[in-house]
Amino acid sequence: MTLHDDATATLTGWNPPDAEQAELRERYLKHLAQYEDGMWRSCRPEHVTASALVLDPSGGRVLLTLHKTVNRWLQMGGHCEAGDRTLAGAALRESTEESGLTGLVISSEPLLLSRHELLAGGCAGAFHLDVQYLVTTSADTEYVISDESHDLAWFGVDALPAGIDRTVEELVRRATG
Repeated sequence: MTLHDDATATLTGWNPPDAEQAELRERYLKHLAQYEDGMWRSCRPEHVTASALVLDPSGGRVLLTLHKTVNRWLQMGGHCEAGDRTLAGAALRESTEESGLTGLVISSEPLLLSRHELLAGGCAGAFHLDVQYLVTTSADTEYVISDESHDLAWFGVDALPAGIDRTVEELVRRATG
């Protein structure tokens, strides 16, 4: 099974929590049906990405990255790569690479979908069709700031940083609500 096939199967089998998410799922599936290269950053005007919200073992804190390109606090995640076999695997890989955390456990199905335009970097003007998962840490391990981040920090789920994007707030709400 290819990553494209996995993405199609994952989204087809996913039960969206509301009408807005159902509409996004249909958009993603239409994109995948139309573009064989729809998983790769070279696909324009949109491409599928994978991300994850990292939750601590208590469920009371989330690890966010101050992304270098966007200069905002975001969940871990990004573009799919040739070695990725599943969307969940891509989200887990991104979470591990961007946090340095070990022993992460990923949810079996997406938590949320988010379509957003990139305003900076190499994908400026393109849209990410982001498939967002929940990842939990299995222990209190030390994170490591990657080259993609200015900073990493744990935030209480009720004490997110000022000016955080609405989509990250929604992701935290869905993960902890």
